[in-house]
Amino acid sequence: MFGGLMMLVFWGIVVALIVMAVRWFSVSGQAGNQSPDALEILKSRFAKGEMDEEEFRRKKAALEG
Repeated sequence: MFGGLMMLVFWGIVVALIVMAVRWFSVSGQAGNQSPDALEILKSRFAKGEMDEEEFRRKKAALEG
């Protein structure tokens, strides 16, 4: 009887570890796959000086419109 109980405990731990690993990988994978939206990229490029204010406003209006 003790051996059967230990076997159930062992397989329960194995299943719990698999579930925890799958959850951890799915959460960490989602955080890495998030890409910035177009407006954030536009703001970043404007902040870096890659475009002037007129071009920024024109592109921002096109994105929002």
